[in-house]
Amino acid sequence: MAYTGTPSPAGPIGSQYCVCKVELSVCGQNLLDRDVTSKSDPFCVLFMEVNGKWVELDRTETAVNNLNPAFSKKFVVDYHFEEVQKLKFALFDQDKSSMQLYEHDFLGEFSCTLGMIVSSKKITRTLLLGNGKPAGKGMITIAAQELSDNRVITLSMAGRKLDKKDLFGKSDPFLELYKPGDDGKWMLVHRTEVIKYTLDPVWKPFTVPLVSLCDGDVEKLIKVMCYDYDSDGGHDFIGEFQTSVARMCEAQDVFPLELECINPKKQKKKKNYKNSGIIIVKSCKITRDFSFLDYILGGCQLMFTVGIDFTASNGNPRDPSSLHYINPMGTNEYLSAIWAVGQIIQDYDSDKMFPALGFGAQLPPDWKVSHEFAINFNPTNPFCSGVEGIVQAYSACLPHIRFYGPTNFSPIVNHVARFAAQATQQDAASQYFILLIITDGVISDMDETRHAVVQASKLPMSIIIVGVGNADFAAMEFLDGDSRVLRSYTGEEAVRDIVQFVPFRDFRNAPKETLAKAVLAELPQQVVQYFKHQNLPPINSEPA
Repeated sequence: MAYTGTPSPAGPIGSQYCVCKVELSVCGQNLLDRDVTSKSDPFCVLFMEVNGKWVELDRTETAVNNLNPAFSKKFVVDYHFEEVQKLKFALFDQDKSSMQLYEHDFLGEFSCTLGMIVSSKKITRTLLLGNGKPAGKGMITIAAQELSDNRVITLSMAGRKLDKKDLFGKSDPFLELYKPGDDGKWMLVHRTEVIKYTLDPVWKPFTVPLVSLCDGDVEKLIKVMCYDYDSDGGHDFIGEFQTSVARMCEAQDVFPLELECINPKKQKKKKNYKNSGIIIVKSCKITRDFSFLDYILGGCQLMFTVGIDFTASNGNPRDPSSLHYINPMGTNEYLSAIWAVGQIIQDYDSDKMFPALGFGAQLPPDWKVSHEFAINFNPTNPFCSGVEGIVQAYSACLPHIRFYGPTNFSPIVNHVARFAAQATQQDAASQYFILLIITDGVISDMDETRHAVVQASKLPMSIIIVGVGNADFAAMEFLDGDSRVLRSYTGEEAVRDIVQFVPFRDFRNAPKETLAKAVLAELPQQVVQYFKHQNLPPINSEPA
């Protein structure tokens, strides 16, 4: 049981694409009692696996004389959906003031992925000793919370009887909103568009993050300045006022809030100066801009299905040149793709039962071609237990089928779409479906597949296509609507881009994590985009 924990290096561990920060709260229950005269004095250490080694990230405080500690110090970890982030929570009984962990008595540990914790929101597990046996009755509870203020503010503003600044016409007014900076100076947050030739402008509603406008503090003063636009950049100052978000939120559609726009210089000079016009806050609404993690922590499950290409162009699986040949290491490109994607997604599905389907093969006993068959040969229950179950069913089915053709994608796309359509009847952000198709080549039913993808784009569903072998994958690039909107043969456009295509050959010599990052990078935003489009908040969300 050697812990060579070193304090974490400066800066967060992980790639630069941090989705957000997660706060982890830790409690212990029924910990081992290592002290003779009193109870244990536990503290918890968090490790993260980096390049195969456990690196210490942080420690909690020590809970004196307590076998059921609730630690007040929280762990803050950068969360990356597309990575397997392995964590280890180790509890020790503090005996000395030493920073070296071997100086303290070990009370047990628990290892898991960050994905497991956030998908459950809260987990309680048995603590284990170094030999893998339970640490007495010791348990650990870990709860996750996203650390971000996801509120946004939408303002609708207008002006009335603003000062006339142009000699021959009216003014061309625009607004600038400022918040106090750390240095005591005002910092520009937002500038509206210019409304030409009017003293009674109505600006378009605009939305900014609440953190940007007032650092999330609705009582903080903000400053609004009104100018008359000049094309040479020398804009004329009309007037200003200070207010707060809390005050602006008093504005209702029926009762707008009216604020006097004051020019301090004019106010000093003129005795009977009233104002330089009125700025009207027509409406001010604070809402939540939910993130991927909000939906996961709210209980959304990611439903994973695999579709495997068994067409003849793959080659005889007993021949080492075949793409389905399982090498002495027990793998091939199909299996590598299943592992890469599956090991990330399985953390987000509570029952970890995944349908695995095949297409393009002749099946016993009558050797009819099927484009949608369960690879475990159980059509009423095509589910495999975990990624290991998919791998086992795949290996077991290879000797029993005949590779054939053509390469039809649409049956499997439509198969998953039927389940996704059923999920929409719940009218809640509870399930999102991910179809991984692994294929060696050109699609035979391109028109039908395009149509199926366009229809699926209206559903809680994404499609990942991994191309194995060295074929021409131009058609796959076409389905992946990164460069242009995908259209059905009827001319109907996809509502959103739901296909992510990657050729496996680009990752043959890269670390296996790289493939997962590439194929899953767009998934969080696809999930959020769908539920937002449907106006569905996370299941257990709080009001703004």
